Amino acid sequence: MSKVKDFLTEAGVFFMATVDGDQPKLRPLGAFLEEDGKLLFGVGDFKNVYRQMVANPLVEIAACKKNGHWLRYTGRAVFETDPKYAEEMIRRFGLEAIYNEQTGNTLMIFRLEDAVAVDIAVMGEGESLL
Repeated sequence: MSKVKDFLTEAGVFFMATVDGDQPKLRPLGAFLEEDGKLLFGVGDFKNVYRQMVANPLVEIAACKKNGHWLRYTGRAVFETDPKYAEEMIRRFGLEAIYNEQTGNTLMIFRLEDAVAVDIAVMGEGESLL
């Protein structure tokens, strides 16, 4: 996982695609954690992206580095039940104003299972990162 983490860290912003019915949906993300040997991401339970992932857990994350390499990280989203991950992400990324008892919003943490991660050079072959 560290190679994927390093790639995402260097890229900064990355994009995650989901499916809404028969329409792909793409959105920028930037927050993730590597904890307990897992690469973890979060989405709000009040957002369409969460409902899309529940209906179809197949997602793809893409990122690009300044050197022209890009990442394709594909898998099945599995939501974590341990609240420590959401608490850590909320704390680390300053999301307390969005996810709290007053708003009623919950940060849903997920990881990708059965995943494939490939680092692809603009003019070259892909290299597996997992």
